[in-house]
Amino acid sequence: MSVKIITDSGCDLPKNILEQYDIELLSLGVHLEDKNYLDGVDLEPKKLYDKMREGKVATTSQVSPQTFMEVFTKHAKNNQSCIYIAFSSQLSGTYETSEMIFQQVKEEYPDFDLDIIDTKCASLGDGLVVYKAAQMAKEGKSKEEILESINFYKEHVEHVFTVDDLEYLFRGGRVSKTAAFLGTLLNIKPLLDVEDGKLIPREKVRGRKKVLKRLVKIMGERGVNLKNQLIAISHGDDEKGALQLRDMIQEEYGCEDFLINMIGCAIGAHSGPGTISLFFLNKEE
Repeated sequence: MSVKIITDSGCDLPKNILEQYDIELLSLGVHLEDKNYLDGVDLEPKKLYDKMREGKVATTSQVSPQTFMEVFTKHAKNNQSCIYIAFSSQLSGTYETSEMIFQQVKEEYPDFDLDIIDTKCASLGDGLVVYKAAQMAKEGKSKEEILESINFYKEHVEHVFTVDDLEYLFRGGRVSKTAAFLGTLLNIKPLLDVEDGKLIPREKVRGRKKVLKRLVKIMGERGVNLKNQLIAISHGDDEKGALQLRDMIQEEYGCEDFLINMIGCAIGAHSGPGTISLFFLNKEE
């Protein structure tokens, strides 16, 4: 029996990949306009971004304990070997909840073969880890081989991103109100990355065109063998910007293999519309 890959909606993988590789997706919660939704199930990112542009504020919640209990128990009963690949524990309590529920399930099913991985990654950075694991599982690789590759990817996936409006990061406590106001006034676009699972502001660039150029340059400074990598780009309802970035990367580095998708509700509620994120490896496997 092959290894079952489970993940959560913090990975931002497109539905066709989830279906093709039989990846089980657990949705984080989103609260918008006095209603509770499941990310990607009864609330699509496009609707969320439209509401945010209207000034509505969304909040998020982790995958519920009940969901973990149902999914883990199902696979334990079937003696299914599983790997749950979790969105960064620094950005969500989902990982910790999964560990807690796993221990409860093991009391009834002590032989349940589940490994839980905190990727310390987000969006398609997390998605690249999940995608690689799912490809290996479909190829019939052993659990040990898959875990080894997961651990490599989660350590070496670079996250570099910019947001279109600092107001959303202010709401999430990432920047001060003054910084958000001045940034908007001066058309400042912050560059951030993820370090040990946390969002870290790195630079401030003035103007959209310049910030995309800087993303491409950083990619060249940190990446290796870029031409032969799968490059991932996620966006907050800005496909035009994502495709522009793709074209710039193609021209600069000759990359041909891209994974482009909209940022889901769980992350988009904090980063906002207009976000552009870039993911690539800084070391060859």
